[in-house]
Amino acid sequence: MRTTLDLNEELISELLKVTEAKTKTEAIHLAISELIRRRKLEKLKSLSGKIQIDLDRKTMKKVELERQKRLARFWRGNR
Repeated sequence: MRTTLDLNEELISELLKVTEAKTKTEAIHLAISELIRRRKLEKLKSLSGKIQIDLDRKTMKKVELERQKRLARFWRGNR
C-alpha cells in the first residue's frame, strides 16, 4: 500500500543504521513489526498471575500420554 508520510529525516537515518535495512520501506516495516511484537508481549506480561493452571509436570505428561493413546486407537480403528 502506498502512503505519503512526512517523516523526520534524522529518525529515519538512525532507523536505517540500527536496523541495517537496505531501504526505508524495509526499515519502517521492521520498526512496525517490532513495535507490534513488544506491545503483544506487554499484554502477555500483564496477564501474569491472572491465569491459574493447576496442572503440574507429571499431570501434564499423563494427560498428554492419554491423549496420544486415544489418537492411536482412533487411527487404528479408521484404517
